[in-house]
Amino acid sequence: MLALDGLMPAVGEDGRLSWGTLADAPEDGELVFLGLDDGKACFAAVPPHGDASPRIANPQLWSLMATLSPDDLALYGGARSIVDWHARHRFCAQCGGDTKLAKGGWQRDCASCGASHFPRTDPVTIMLVENEGRLMLGRGLGWPEGRFSALAGFVEPGESIEEAVAREVLEESGVRVRDVTYVASQPWPFPSQLMIGCHSYADDDSLTIDETEMAEIGWYSREEVIAALNCDGPFVAPPPHAIAHHLMEWWISG
Repeated sequence: MLALDGLMPAVGEDGRLSWGTLADAPEDGELVFLGLDDGKACFAAVPPHGDASPRIANPQLWSLMATLSPDDLALYGGARSIVDWHARHRFCAQCGGDTKLAKGGWQRDCASCGASHFPRTDPVTIMLVENEGRLMLGRGLGWPEGRFSALAGFVEPGESIEEAVAREVLEESGVRVRDVTYVASQPWPFPSQLMIGCHSYADDDSLTIDETEMAEIGWYSREEVIAALNCDGPFVAPPPHAIAHHLMEWWISG
């Protein structure tokens, strides 16, 4: 069983995720089946409480994730997302009755009205905006000083990915974009999102910043982005496990 402290991962002296046995599971606790590892069934326990706050609100988790290997990070991310969903969905959205874990943890059923509920994933666009060889990058409200990333926002009902990119960039920066293309995606379990990485072009670099969401937005040259990715630039780049980091590397590579 995956060892968790609430929703925080437990890490051993070797820097890997810690595992226990089913004997470590709390009495009457709910267990989610994560899958098989070399034929062995893997589980995680649902904690008493979930956490819908963004990851940046937890600096300890931010630092800890940076030390995990890609395999452990992916495993922890998936487990955290699913057990967090269970912890925050113990009651039916249709009638308010108690729900019970079903299908190994990939469903909850209401004991009162029979409704079935499934883990949700919220699509989020995260986009590079390019103008004359420069990238638009921003710092959100509450972010550490100097840390910049690509702009991002949730896809609204009825929107295409391209429309979401254009709307979010316009809302946050006042810039209109064109020629939106898909680059890559990444699951992001804070709490449960699918980050859809895109690239777009802007013909005008004039900024009108939405100060209710963004602290700063600026345009950065290729040389400045390269320096930041090498930890020696005018801003702090996103960490290597974030899709924004890979989008910047993709842009640099041409």
